[in-house]
Amino acid sequence: MKIERLSTNKIRIFLTFDDLSERGIQKEDMWREIPKVHELFSEMMDQAYTELGFDPTGPLAVEVFALPAQGMVVIVTRGKYDVPSLGVNLEDELEEEVYEMEVTMEQSDTIMYAFADFEHLIDLAHLIAPHVEEEGKLYYYKDRYILHLEPKDLEQSAYNALIALLAEYGEATSVTPAVLDEYAKVVMPSNAVGTICAHFTPLQ
Repeated sequence: MKIERLSTNKIRIFLTFDDLSERGIQKEDMWREIPKVHELFSEMMDQAYTELGFDPTGPLAVEVFALPAQGMVVIVTRGKYDVPSLGVNLEDELEEEVYEMEVTMEQSDTIMYAFADFEHLIDLAHLIAPHVEEEGKLYYYKDRYILHLEPKDLEQSAYNALIALLAEYGEATSVTPAVLDEYAKVVMPSNAVGTICAHFTPLQ
């Protein structure tokens, strides 16, 4: 579980599938009102408070993005209290509004993997080229290369093999394409896998 602050009132939490399975939670459970999911959310909020000083009391807007290849990205935004009317105890209002959540769920087919070493990316590109040779956008962001894939029309077995190779050579990342387009350097705007294979030879 990785937590980062986006602003004073907003944090992003990245949950891998290992994070979920360790707690006995399936991806589909995130859409259900069950105790395990509430326990997970409480754990996330406790960690956010410990690591970042993020105070989760009050109304919270929670956006959950399911990334099939990586896990879940959870965006938590803390709302503001209405000014209490005369005669209403603010402390009572605060107590009532702890963990008052509005949850939005979305699913994305985007695959994002980060590589600290470009050589690893070269090796990977030659292995996955048969499936996604004309795919890929490559960024450079915070000292890592990030490969963005949106493979289409892949059979499930080929998709699973692709993810296994990506996980072996790289690391799943929760950085979104929108953030990369704004803050990262675009190294290869398209056809990154084919371009790498055409210009670089693997060491292995």
